[in-house]
Amino acid sequence: MALVAYIMLGEDINDSEGEIKVSFGYQCNSGGDGIPSGAVKGVESRSDIPRNGSFSCLSGAALSANATLANTNICNGLIGSDILPSLDSPNSFRRVPSSPSLSRLDILSSSLQSSMSNLSCSPPSPVGSYETDSYILKTMSVPTRSDSFLNAVEVQVAGGAAGEDRVQAVCSEENEWLFCAIYDGFNGRDAADFLAGTLYETIMFNFNLLDSESKQYVPSIDTASDESSYLEMEVSSRSFRNGVLDILHRALSQAENDFLYMVEQEMEDRPDLVSVGSCVLVMLLHGNNLYTLNLGDSRAVLATFDEGNDMDQSGRLKAIQLTDSHTVDNELEKTRLLSEHPDDSMPVIAGKVKGKLKVTRAFGVGYLKKKKLNDALMGILRVRNLISPPYISTEPSLNVHEISKSDHFVIIGSDGLFDFLSNEEAVKLVHSYISSNPSGDPAKFLVEQLVIKAAHSAGFSKGELLNIPAGRRRKYHDDVTVIVIILGTNHRTSKASTCI
Repeated sequence: MALVAYIMLGEDINDSEGEIKVSFGYQCNSGGDGIPSGAVKGVESRSDIPRNGSFSCLSGAALSANATLANTNICNGLIGSDILPSLDSPNSFRRVPSSPSLSRLDILSSSLQSSMSNLSCSPPSPVGSYETDSYILKTMSVPTRSDSFLNAVEVQVAGGAAGEDRVQAVCSEENEWLFCAIYDGFNGRDAADFLAGTLYETIMFNFNLLDSESKQYVPSIDTASDESSYLEMEVSSRSFRNGVLDILHRALSQAENDFLYMVEQEMEDRPDLVSVGSCVLVMLLHGNNLYTLNLGDSRAVLATFDEGNDMDQSGRLKAIQLTDSHTVDNELEKTRLLSEHPDDSMPVIAGKVKGKLKVTRAFGVGYLKKKKLNDALMGILRVRNLISPPYISTEPSLNVHEISKSDHFVIIGSDGLFDFLSNEEAVKLVHSYISSNPSGDPAKFLVEQLVIKAAHSAGFSKGELLNIPAGRRRKYHDDVTVIVIILGTNHRTSKASTCI
């Protein structure tokens, strides 16, 4: 598969305050249904690599509404000064080595070891299969190409920040995989910055463990000559997919432990850190498997044609949400929260968890998870009657979807998008846009449609709304981040979704 950066086309938001400063795109140059090569400028195509991947192109865009400080001094400033600049590329993809000589995890582990040297112990990880408490603190080296099933000499990266949101996209031309993440921060950008600086590297590092185990159990197609061997392959394939989900889960648990340690160490100087948090949405596309992990209210929405119809036939396009909404408005989440706190008569106050958050699961936000972090806050900021913490869960929803020929595209977005657009509306807008603008930018188009709706709702013109400075504009819409991935596969596969 050859992938090349492409120039974004379509209307721009040019207002100085409301400019879309994060806007990037990618194209599979395979001669298929993707963006034509004529739209690509200044990038050499590698058509010698056969395309067997499951997506043809993607675009991403983000617009801020919150006013927020630039990268803060978390982890002795290393995330802001050394790690995030090497991952961020807000206007296009750029090629970087996948295994730098000094791992970002090595850099970060030194910082964490220094900043947490006074901590005598670590709480056990919520994922029981690892015996180490917080293994990011160990000296590590990046896996070699032969270690990981996602091995690659180099990758293409894009990403950046919009208000308190952070977005990342990483793609391997070589091995045909795509990693996308949206970190929707709140009460500050520190948690989203921490995730953007650590989670991708942690996930990639730990895939070598899965690969070394899977090699022992997956038979080759040449040896699978009878029914039992094929059954064994199916069992191994299912085990492999569950292993990928387990690694995503473990990496998130590790990041949560490390972030809260940092908060405990620094809260005397920065008590505000105890209230900083982030929603998390991670998508990994490898082969025909689309993996998702989410905490909070960001969404991944699949656009798929009715069974029996595919992209080449007329048929109704359906919107299928691949992620769960972790908010008190979700009755299942509210019921779970109430059942987990039988001694607290008021875990939900005024439609929010302890009167503070609408989301029921999130990264960080330590004051709703640990009493000593809540005690670091003063006055009205402190939660009264924190009877049985934690009140906010860090247990993610995990899903793997096997892509079929009926599947058309995936939209992943922070909740700012879905404040104004339903799943069905977002799918309909993208489908209509890419049908008439095959070389356009559907992510930026969605953001522009949201701005139009937000302006109309507030009684403004689009220009008037965008001229309102960030911070004040939060009254009318949230930070919004969107990635649209156009799917494409050369063969039909069975479709199945498994929620863990």
